[in-house]
Amino acid sequence: MTTSSEPRVSGLEIRSIDYVPLDERHGKLWHLGPLWFMSNAQIATLAVGLISITEGGNLIWSLIAIVAGTVLGTFFMAFHSAQGPQLGLPQMIQSRPQFGYVGALLVWLFAYVQYAGFNVFNTILAGEAMHTTVHGGVKLWVAVVTVVALVIALVGYDVIHRAEQFLTYSFLVVFGIFTVGVLVTLHYPAGSFDLGAFKATPFLAQFGVVAGYQISWAIYVSDYSRYLPPGVTVRKTFYWTYFGSALGGIWLMVLGALLAAWAGKDFETIKSINAAGDKVFSGFGALVLLFAVLGLVSVTALNMYGGSLTLISAIDSIKRVRPTLGVRLVTIGLTAALSLVGALAATSNFLANFNNFLLLVLYLFIPWTAVNLMDYYVVRRGHYAIAEIFNPRGIYGRWGWHGIIAYLVGFAVMIPFFSVGTLYIGPVAHALDGADISLFIGLPVAAALYWVLSRSIDVDAEQRLAEAEAEALEQAAHEHREP
Repeated sequence: MTTSSEPRVSGLEIRSIDYVPLDERHGKLWHLGPLWFMSNAQIATLAVGLISITEGGNLIWSLIAIVAGTVLGTFFMAFHSAQGPQLGLPQMIQSRPQFGYVGALLVWLFAYVQYAGFNVFNTILAGEAMHTTVHGGVKLWVAVVTVVALVIALVGYDVIHRAEQFLTYSFLVVFGIFTVGVLVTLHYPAGSFDLGAFKATPFLAQFGVVAGYQISWAIYVSDYSRYLPPGVTVRKTFYWTYFGSALGGIWLMVLGALLAAWAGKDFETIKSINAAGDKVFSGFGALVLLFAVLGLVSVTALNMYGGSLTLISAIDSIKRVRPTLGVRLVTIGLTAALSLVGALAATSNFLANFNNFLLLVLYLFIPWTAVNLMDYYVVRRGHYAIAEIFNPRGIYGRWGWHGIIAYLVGFAVMIPFFSVGTLYIGPVAHALDGADISLFIGLPVAAALYWVLSRSIDVDAEQRLAEAEAEALEQAAHEHREP
């Protein structure tokens, strides 16, 4: 395992969107496994596994759709993870070479909305779980969870990794017992495991939402691998990220499907978990919920951390900003405040429409992930002039029309295939009885179009510039380090 000598700056994390110099690289590659396992292995993920059951699908085909969607969606997400050690940059700032110094604001806006939206859902679930177990008002607990998550996000990268490792080991015990109990004690409707009862519409709906949920993690991943030394391989970085995220996602989504099939129309996330846990032994449901709150706090912290990085990136595109600890504090605080206001103002309609939110996330980030991965692995083959990413008059320009056009066209061709509940059903989706196959349209179109449009990029010249600027990049990173 390749590691550095691990020189650390004590206290709060000082880096944000800036490049992480080589002498600050540290950590072990396997840390990515617990982090991405636990990021998915929390009860908000349960909601992703309900779609097929609530739309009339049977249990066995719901489980198949969950596994298939996870296998596909995590593939793209995990390839983003390998960008972190090689570039030493958080995820969303890497959009500048494709979309331009200012043009990247397009995708950053969508990313920030995603962070806020997931945190509204996460904190409400945590508040309801605390209200059910130890009582007190839901809104009070929403505020408490938000504050605790803010502190974790502010301390930063290392404490997030350590927290996820602890939670992973604890999860395996608590949810291991809970899962066995669900499998042994619950009874499912007749026909739940009938392979002959296939229905295309709920199957594709479940598949699409699962794949979209996994792809939605793509905007996070190199945030949590960027401190690793560049000597770690792309393959191993991919594997630790892929299997951690896929296993955590499948576990919780399958639990969601099992609980939904058992509870039927009476399913409510907190209520059903509590009832199913108590079937194992009295009081176990409350224990599961209390542990689940810890998972929700951790993923809320991840969203605040990523939201802060995205917000700093956006501000920097409008007016140059030195990414100091003070800037981190302000942007994390603002991100926490926005999600808290959203959670306190949310109604039951928001929770009921979480499926629609997941679909919108899928639609917005399918063309982005296609463009970003095509650029990194095929067009530029991982070679970037990193100093130019922070130069508003640099070689990547203010507007990256190759990426912007590919993104907009990729999104546009998906519209006829959209199927967003009662909000919108495109003509093709309508002809397919509501089945949503937009993923299979937008992804290849955006990737192929970006490849065609970017044929004129002089990658060799960019690489020569990167080599010429490498020493100055390291020096500048040291100068920006706070005492």
